[in-house]
Amino acid sequence: MNEIDIDSLKSFILEYGPILIGAILVLLVGLWVIRILTRAIGKFLDKRNIDPSLKPFIKSLFGSLMKVLLYISVLGMVGIEMTSFIAILGAAGLAVGLALSGTLQNFAGGVVILLLKPFKVGDFIEAAGYNGTVKGIQIFNTVLKTGDNKIIIIPNGSLMNASLTNFSAEETRRVDWTFGIGYGDNYDKAKEVLTNLLVPDERILKDPAPFIALSGLGDSSVNIVVRAWVNSADYWSVFFDMNEKVYKTFEKEGLNIPFPQMDVHVIK
Repeated sequence: MNEIDIDSLKSFILEYGPILIGAILVLLVGLWVIRILTRAIGKFLDKRNIDPSLKPFIKSLFGSLMKVLLYISVLGMVGIEMTSFIAILGAAGLAVGLALSGTLQNFAGGVVILLLKPFKVGDFIEAAGYNGTVKGIQIFNTVLKTGDNKIIIIPNGSLMNASLTNFSAEETRRVDWTFGIGYGDNYDKAKEVLTNLLVPDERILKDPAPFIALSGLGDSSVNIVVRAWVNSADYWSVFFDMNEKVYKTFEKEGLNIPFPQMDVHVIK
C-alpha cells in the first residue's frame, strides 16, 4: 500500500470514524431504551387492567414503530439520504400492500376488534356461520372453540365485514319457549302449571317477571309462549331443565302435548 492510499485511509477514518462510532452507539443505546420503554408500557397496561388480548399488540406495535424511527435516524447520521430511501420504502410498501391486500384487511380487522372490543376472550359469539367461545384474538385471526370441542379459526377481516352476535355481552338474557297443548285441554290450568314451574326456580329472575301468554292457534295445538329472564351463565341449564319439567308435569296433570296428525278419509 503506497503512501497516498494510507493517507486516504487515515483521512477517511478521521472523517467518518467518529460518525460511524456515534451511529453504532446511538443504535445500541436506542435499542436498550426501546426495550426499557416497552417493558414500562407493559407494566402500565397491567396496572390499567387492559384486555389481555390487547397488551401484546400494543407492546409489539410500539416497539416496532420506535425501532423504525431509530433505524431511520441512524441511517441519517451516517449520511444516507433519507428522502429517496423513504420514497423507495413507500413504493415497496405499496407493492407489498397490493399483493397482501387480504392479509392487510385481516390485520386492520384485528386492530379494530382489539380497540373497539365487540367481543373479548371468553365470550360466546356467532359469526361467519360459526358459533363458539372466543379462545383467542390474534392480530390476523380469531380462534373459537365450539361446544363439541372443535377449534374454528376465522379471519378478522371476515368478522368485521359481517354480522356478529355476542351472546355474552349482557349480564342477563331472555329464555323463550313455546309449549303446545291440545284443543280440548284447559288453557288456564296449563298457564297455572307453567307458573308453578317458573316461580320456585331461583335461577329465574323476578324482575322482569316471567311472561306467559297464548301465542297462537296452530294446526293441531294451542301454542303458549313462555319468556323468562336469567343470568347469561344460566341460560342453557334453565332452558333444558324447563323443557324436561314441562314434559313430565303436563303428563301428570292430564295436559296433552300434541303432535302433527293426519286424518285419512277413504271414499269407496
